[in-house]
Amino acid sequence: MRIAAVASAFPAYHYDQKTLIEAFVRHWGAQMPDARKLELLHSSVGVDARYLTLPLEEYPDLTFSKANDVWIQAAQDLGEQAIREALGRAGIDGSQLSAFFFVSVTGIASPSIDARLVNRMKLPGNIKRIPIFGLGCVAGAAGIARAADYVRAYPDQYAVLLSVELCSLTLQRSDLSIANLISSGLFADGAAAVIVAGDECPAAGPEIIATESSFYPNTERVMGWDISETGFRIVLSPDVPAVIEKNLPGDVDRFLAANQLERKDIGSWILHTGGPKILRATEQALNLSKDALRVSWDCLRRMGNLSSASVLMVLEEKMTKRPLPGTWSILAAMGPAFCSELVLLRW
Repeated sequence: MRIAAVASAFPAYHYDQKTLIEAFVRHWGAQMPDARKLELLHSSVGVDARYLTLPLEEYPDLTFSKANDVWIQAAQDLGEQAIREALGRAGIDGSQLSAFFFVSVTGIASPSIDARLVNRMKLPGNIKRIPIFGLGCVAGAAGIARAADYVRAYPDQYAVLLSVELCSLTLQRSDLSIANLISSGLFADGAAAVIVAGDECPAAGPEIIATESSFYPNTERVMGWDISETGFRIVLSPDVPAVIEKNLPGDVDRFLAANQLERKDIGSWILHTGGPKILRATEQALNLSKDALRVSWDCLRRMGNLSSASVLMVLEEKMTKRPLPGTWSILAAMGPAFCSELVLLRW
């Protein structure tokens, strides 16, 4: 099993963080006794610029229903763009796809986005569709793992994973909680597609050696959504870094030991860009240098946190500047439940 290609796609609207901070201060200024608090929060998230689905001036008029309609259309546009680019990089066409995994946590649709894209892109009528909602930030890694499970069973087939996360459309404009204020400065919009190839299919990307899922009981309130009349309200506990430090080292060490490896054997780390506190907690938990997660820090700076698509953006960067042949990599993300997903790769 190999990752044959990865490709990203972004909306047309791109804003530097200073411009976004000024817009939020104008919006919330009258309700906040000290606007400097917002400026400090947004300046500390390690983000220089973000892509948004809509122009800034259109967000104040969005209802939950309107935002979801925008999500449905934009998810198709960006999804098609990402898939077509990934197919081109893999050197195959859509007729060769046998399974379609779709992940998102920023909108809802039935028929799901994958079904709409099967029609729009004229993909095979017998393609197996697996839409997945609710995994949040972990879904990029989990989606690769589930696609790997599929091609392990069908080694002569290709599967596509599509992640579309339009986080700006979930913004709660009347919520002044710390969680929402942080989220409004951290999350952004984008899409990524991954082509996963079975062993009997031509592919030149990294080999998927093994995958591992870890579920942490009774951690539902660490991260997720509350669904209200106004849409998705962020659940984001300050305990996230502590949960990572407590659980991730054991997860990684057990996973590596099962594959006769140790942390020192890993030459490349592909980590979800959760934010500065998440990346620092990961560095500390795994005893990594900041340079080990340099690509994750850089993706966070350039595009913010894209939920499930973030780890795929880091993977795309690694595919562009590949490690030396034979290098071992861990691709990892964590998300709602709380849980982790690990993928062992060999270049």
